[in-house]
Amino acid sequence: MFHPTIPNYKQAKFPGVVVFSEIYQVTGPVARFARQIASQGYIVAAPSSYHEFTGPEPLAYDGPGTDAGNAWKIEKAVSAYDEDATLSVSHLLSLPTCNGRIGATGMCLGGHLAYRCALDARVSAAVCYFATDIHSRTLGKGKNDDSLERCGDIKGELCMIFGKMDTHVPPEGRDLIRKRLHEEKVNFSWYEPAWAQHAFIRDELSKGRYDAALSGVCFEMLKELFNRTLRSDLGPRDGGDIEVEDVC
Repeated sequence: MFHPTIPNYKQAKFPGVVVFSEIYQVTGPVARFARQIASQGYIVAAPSSYHEFTGPEPLAYDGPGTDAGNAWKIEKAVSAYDEDATLSVSHLLSLPTCNGRIGATGMCLGGHLAYRCALDARVSAAVCYFATDIHSRTLGKGKNDDSLERCGDIKGELCMIFGKMDTHVPPEGRDLIRKRLHEEKVNFSWYEPAWAQHAFIRDELSKGRYDAALSGVCFEMLKELFNRTLRSDLGPRDGGDIEVEDVC
């Protein structure tokens, strides 16, 4: 848990955000990402996705860590991932300092889990960084998830971010996700930075993909979406048509 504080305002209320980690659990980069969000005035819960198999300690960014993370990713049932998300949202809402509005975000595996978290009607917005396995429907035990089929259940707003050079989610996979979101009339934004590879927001340089400039741009997108949807009381979305002006 990462909780913001404002001096002399002990009863201040904040929105909640669930941060889902990559396959390495809550590593230093994930914890720093969570603290960044908390410093903007959000209560952050960062669950350990592999608690059925190991402790909360992060896996190393090396061969054995990668192998363990990838193995557990498909040993765990999709229903168990969903239970983690449900419990995380419920915990945030139970806090007396939570204002009752919830967002979700995550990277890699966590991007997919943030997307699935948005299937919960209590979640108003989700920012999904390079979400893996949605296009291939291969998350969890049996490698047969229903995330893409259920996208019409998402009532909040999505922001989907993929590097254009991400080999984990190839162009045809990204096109499939975007097409499906359009077909189901999901309210979403889409961003594909031209030179970004997979995991470009991970501020750990052993794999050489971190891009601080692009990460900053994407964090501003997260702030805009969460500030608009979690801090403001917008009321229910009516889903009506918006008049679009076809003029310069």
